[in-house]
Amino acid sequence: MEFLQLKYFQAVAEQENMTKASNLLNVSQPSLSNSIQRLEKKLGVPLFDRHGRHLKLNAFGTVYLDKVKEAFRALEEGETEIKEMAGLNRGHLRICMMLPHILPTLLKEFLARHPQVRISQRQPSTTLEMKKELEKSNTDFCLSTYPITGPDIEWLTLVEEEMRLTVPKNHPLAARDSVHLSEVAGEPFISVPVSSTFREITDEYCRQAGFEPNIAFELEETSAIQTLVEMGLGVTLTLPLSLGTRALNKDTVQIKIIESICIRTFGIAWNRKHYLSQAAVHFLHFVKEFFAHYK
Repeated sequence: MEFLQLKYFQAVAEQENMTKASNLLNVSQPSLSNSIQRLEKKLGVPLFDRHGRHLKLNAFGTVYLDKVKEAFRALEEGETEIKEMAGLNRGHLRICMMLPHILPTLLKEFLARHPQVRISQRQPSTTLEMKKELEKSNTDFCLSTYPITGPDIEWLTLVEEEMRLTVPKNHPLAARDSVHLSEVAGEPFISVPVSSTFREITDEYCRQAGFEPNIAFELEETSAIQTLVEMGLGVTLTLPLSLGTRALNKDTVQIKIIESICIRTFGIAWNRKHYLSQAAVHFLHFVKEFFAHYK
């Protein structure tokens, strides 16, 4: 059933006159008449009682007109809702992010500007999971410590960081400004699970320095890892952004690694074929501005 047929039917039903309806719709009277006849044939019943040029809805037409009006109202409501969702009044933003410590500050500042935007956040452990979410259009943006690439994926580098060695404040290396990573070859390491992209990066980093890391603890939460380091149970490799305010913790020390230097890229990715709402566009501009302060 064609959309125009329903529009034509509604106009004829309200005007009760084919000539008036054709003038209102700016279509020829024969075309309008044929459209109504095709609709009646499809439904298998007449919709009008005809008296010359004058038409009056019969019982079938009255019931059908109510349903047509109801359908058009639903479509109009859907259009309004979509426009609101695409705007900033009731926008819904979906993001995946690998840096949970910076997330509260990031979202707090964004929502201070756009308080009506609703945000859903997930924390995948790997960039492969993020890539799948983007490809399926299940998320608007992924903020990652590792570039996400694909035929339809756009990647924007926001900031680059050097990997740091984090040790307890009473560690023998704590007073040093810099170290060779090989100096902690025999130390117990506290790290994220082996399934995470960041673990792949840090393990390979240690291998390049000539040793296999001695993983004493595997924890998913960065905050829990830092707590164990504070307790003197091991050392860990970190990116400054992942620490958030804990980078200022006096119970740990972040030391520059001079051999070999490991620079990680933090950025944002999105599917270029996925429609970005106004809320999403504003978020992208905001994120660029937010991370400019970290450069």
